[in-house]
Amino acid sequence: MKESHYDASDIQVLEGLEAVRKRPGMYIGTTSSKGLHHLVWEIVDNAIDEALAGYCDDIEITINKDNSITVKDDGRGIPTGIHAKTGLSTVETVYTVLHAGGKFGGGGYKVSGGLHGVGASVVNALSSWVEVKVYQNGKVYFIRFENGGHTVEPLKIIDECSPDRTGTTVTFKPDPEIFTETTIYDYDVLKTRIRELAFLNKGLRLLLIDDRDPLNIKKDEFVYEGGISEYVKMLNENKTPIHEQIIHLEGSEDDISVEVALQYNEGYSSNVYSFTNNINTYEGGTHEEGVKRALTRIINNYARNNKILKDNDEPLSGEDVREGLTMIISCKHPNPQFEGQTKTKLGNSEVRKIADDLFSEGFERFLLENPTEAKLIVEKSMTAARARVAAKRARELTRRKGGLDTINQWGKLTDCTSKDASISEIFIVEGDSAGGSAKGGRDPKTQAVLPLRGKILNVEKARLDKILANEEIRSMITAFGTGIGDEFDINKLRYHKIIIMTDADVDGSHIRILLLTLFYRFFKPVIEGGYVYAAQPPLYNIKHGKTTKYVLNEEERDAYIADLLEKNPNIKYEVSRNKGLGEMDAHELCDTTMNIENRTLIQITIDDAIRADQVFETLMGEQVDPRREFIENNAVYVENLDI
Repeated sequence: MKESHYDASDIQVLEGLEAVRKRPGMYIGTTSSKGLHHLVWEIVDNAIDEALAGYCDDIEITINKDNSITVKDDGRGIPTGIHAKTGLSTVETVYTVLHAGGKFGGGGYKVSGGLHGVGASVVNALSSWVEVKVYQNGKVYFIRFENGGHTVEPLKIIDECSPDRTGTTVTFKPDPEIFTETTIYDYDVLKTRIRELAFLNKGLRLLLIDDRDPLNIKKDEFVYEGGISEYVKMLNENKTPIHEQIIHLEGSEDDISVEVALQYNEGYSSNVYSFTNNINTYEGGTHEEGVKRALTRIINNYARNNKILKDNDEPLSGEDVREGLTMIISCKHPNPQFEGQTKTKLGNSEVRKIADDLFSEGFERFLLENPTEAKLIVEKSMTAARARVAAKRARELTRRKGGLDTINQWGKLTDCTSKDASISEIFIVEGDSAGGSAKGGRDPKTQAVLPLRGKILNVEKARLDKILANEEIRSMITAFGTGIGDEFDINKLRYHKIIIMTDADVDGSHIRILLLTLFYRFFKPVIEGGYVYAAQPPLYNIKHGKTTKYVLNEEERDAYIADLLEKNPNIKYEVSRNKGLGEMDAHELCDTTMNIENRTLIQITIDDAIRADQVFETLMGEQVDPRREFIENNAVYVENLDI
């Protein structure tokens, strides 16, 4: 046996911020573009916390010419005195010591979005340089850090200011040694989140400026006196509300506040978004559970008491009362506990009852005081209930028992032999001809093929019962094995790659969007789990001698030809645009689009669920003008419109 040397000298102690630079993913999740933007949120969250505490009215975020970021607030300013424990100025302590901040008790902050006190120091660790100015006591204090958080100019007074002026201004430049993928900020990503923060903090002014192009300086200011009511209004702007008034309820108990805004529309999707201390709780939690529970109970009680729901009628389900609902739930909690896979699920058990009680009281009062709106809401819920009963009957056709045999019998699904979902994949292809080629070119052990006949139903405009009556959709539900609606179970998914394989033309793009709309509305965990992909068939092939090279687009085509001519100046070559999938033979389809060694797949992800909702509603909903405007605004960026 080989001798192993292992003693105290092998234990590495990372000093100061070295640990952050060594393992940045532990602190900001990733060093991709998402992590780059996360740095901005860490500093903005500190300013927002001042607003939550009642000391900040204005926050300005600027992307500077060198792609550094400046965040300026008019809060109290970071304390400038010497910190007793570190012997350093408090500003230097906050920016160089992990878990140093005003969010761990005491009188600093009752409610905070920056929960861990690591934001400022992590940004410092992952930046080439950071400069901080603090306005306090009629003076301007300045400190500078370089090379991952090393203090190069300790805190000093550099100027005087009005005694009334307070606040903090932070400028940082992300370190390209850490963010190797990109250090370029996306204005639209920043804009979306900053607007959301403005909705969630009524009356707070947030200004975003992009100074990078002197000929095209961008500027957006957000301030919403109506808070989350205006958020609901924006989310419903492409929908048709069934009642004009947005219902806005709020209250607090034991320093925990709950605020809810909601409005019903004529659509069939339920869009409920919850937040805790401005953090989007994508996975829900006790605040969302309490409000949903109260919504179902209060509507049922109102319907019974007013004889709209008869004694022998089945009670309305949560699914019934949420059809066509757009709702924002915002909870502010002094000590939130998060759980779930991505730590975005509120776990505090006491919040469930508080949210239920506060919402129940306000919503019941609204229904009693507004009988016309109340009747519209109840009748919509009852129509949804009737559709649910019809959907239950239709759902029986999608049961796993005998289901696969049925769709095999129809000659649709050609299944793979493997029963191991982790290595199994299903290709959803348009048309029988493409399906035939795919069946011939697949690996029968791991690759299943399901051809679709024409375009599937647009689920944005249909209830579940109508959706389940669609033969193509039923085939997919049965093949996937997860069930649908309240029976959905991600653990029963039979394929860990669901691959949409359509032609690279307008029709192909439309079919792809119809499928993505279906997956987003009824199989969202499948997208969230990273199981949905789009195949990317090559657009061109280049033949020279006995070699055939497939390329995805014009850029790859031109680069390959240039390289070819540089190595062989007089070589003859032939370029042809590829045929549709249905015109490829099995060998061609396998080589270009299905073979694991050669193919290109695009994983479909949801970075921003609220933005995704808006895009699907715009593209697939009833309103024509927003769709036309969206296409006109985005057509210049893509050859084929997609999500």
